[in-house]
Amino acid sequence: MSGKPGDDVRTRATRRRGAVLEQAILRAAIDELVEFGYGGLTMDGVAKRAGTNKNAIYRRWPSRAALGIAAYREMVEAQIQAPDTGELRKDVLTLLGRINRGLSSPNGDILRGLLASASDEPELFTQLLEQAGDGASDVWLTILERAVARGEASPEALRPRVATVALVLLRNEYITRGITTVADTVLTEIVDQVYLPLVRRAE
Repeated sequence: MSGKPGDDVRTRATRRRGAVLEQAILRAAIDELVEFGYGGLTMDGVAKRAGTNKNAIYRRWPSRAALGIAAYREMVEAQIQAPDTGELRKDVLTLLGRINRGLSSPNGDILRGLLASASDEPELFTQLLEQAGDGASDVWLTILERAVARGEASPEALRPRVATVALVLLRNEYITRGITTVADTVLTEIVDQVYLPLVRRAE
């Protein structure tokens, strides 16, 4: 016996709850972002792809921007881990290079669309900036903590605002110059002329 149109969608939605349904929605949002960019992200499209309804999405994310930021965070966290080369300079250059490649890729276009959309919502905008290019301070603090243990940096540098300075400077290149990629020479200057002297200053 066949059911009414949409019965399958409603059945799937009721079978998945909590974290399982949330992950399905985020995965669908990521796929939509990759395929259509932030400009093409819609709640209808995500709901259809996730096999759920828009109410289930709005209960978790009150706006398209909030959902887009959450999906972008998932993308970032899945792609970048804190490098561990055994040397602070190499670690920072490695991570900065990965972020730079991400910002130069289609992911960068997604980020710019999100930044434009969230600019009128200060709380969302702050969350996005913290996540942009894996700007979450815990990754940078992990690198710096290892450096402190090796004697390469001062313990006084173990503060989120200090740990993420290299990322902030890289992001500034994109925002203020309107460029599509940052040269490796600029990354080296950020690390050698600003970041390393800063974290070693209190030694």
